[in-house]
Amino acid sequence: MLARERFRPLRGLRVGLVCNPTAVDRRLRHAADLLHAAPGVRLAALFGPEHGVRGDAQYMVEVGDERDRRTGLPTHSLYGSTRESLRPSRARLQGLDALVFDVQDVGARYYTYQATMMLCMEAAADAGIRFVVLDRPNPIGGVAVEGPALRPGFESFCGLHDLAVRHGMTVGELAFLFRAERGMQLDLQVVECRGWRRRLRSRETGLPWVQPSPNMPAPETALVYPGMCLLEGTNLSEGRGTTRPFELFGAPWLDADRLVEDLAGERLPGVIFRSASFVPTWDKHAGVRCHGAELFVSDPEAFRPCRTALACVALARAQAPERFAWRTEPYEFASGAPAFDLLCGSAREREGIERGLEPRRLARAWEVEERAFRRRRAAYLRYAP
Repeated sequence: MLARERFRPLRGLRVGLVCNPTAVDRRLRHAADLLHAAPGVRLAALFGPEHGVRGDAQYMVEVGDERDRRTGLPTHSLYGSTRESLRPSRARLQGLDALVFDVQDVGARYYTYQATMMLCMEAAADAGIRFVVLDRPNPIGGVAVEGPALRPGFESFCGLHDLAVRHGMTVGELAFLFRAERGMQLDLQVVECRGWRRRLRSRETGLPWVQPSPNMPAPETALVYPGMCLLEGTNLSEGRGTTRPFELFGAPWLDADRLVEDLAGERLPGVIFRSASFVPTWDKHAGVRCHGAELFVSDPEAFRPCRTALACVALARAQAPERFAWRTEPYEFASGAPAFDLLCGSAREREGIERGLEPRRLARAWEVEERAFRRRRAAYLRYAP
């Protein structure tokens, strides 16, 4: 959050704030309260991304407009039932001089907060108002880049702009990239983090962790998420409905011991597995005992979540391809492609798994795309290693 003296750039302005529970400073004071009390700043409205301003709505659940109980300000949802609801309308921005974005991202292309920021930037550019990003550290570090590119025709709210799945950027850095690559004429200001270096992960910053969404309870969850979210595109449980979402996965028909043995044979870096059984309280297989594995990251620097998840999906499917299924219903405001394809950014990975290709062979194709993204992002990086 901004130190008090840094409210100066907003003084005299009528401001809208895009926020959720993560918009706090070291003392856990919320940005809405601080801006509401800041001398000369006229906080006029709040805008909530997926999960809402209060962060209590589950994933892919429509959030409605309401009035903030602490400030009395109108709260506008940026995650309704239509694609149009994902960006602030011109009417909602009318009378504002600036739109401020203060939301903790987790460093993955398909975590929707950076997509919300991009749409808000475009809306601010159209309205001719300033856009201010209160930058925050990438909780899984800003060095590693991993995962496939997003190909044209596979855009969805979990992938609106071509980024590596694990992009290794802060939201402030992404804002500069979006403005340049999408040709926005936008008055953009980024208030940079003080003292953060790219190699620092969340636990090393000393900052409190406020869960940015209901299934992101800890920084350790964020570390595995850029890979294990791929399981949303299948009928495997990704651990929602347990206390270890994205670290536990499985299905009722899997042989957990065999799965762990097969995963060990992949020699995936920085991770070990144990066989596990669990009963999700909600979401996939609610109330039914699932068998699978729990991930333990033994070396965060070596760990590659996307390659790990690709192996998890491929080996789980290989056990019982007749019971495994891809998620085919509309997903994140897109239809016509399986959710797994939307998450990966193309059909390549799904089709390769169906052909029985080894996960490491499939991931080899990412290397060129990862190098290309590193080159693209270089001009927008603001923090030293």
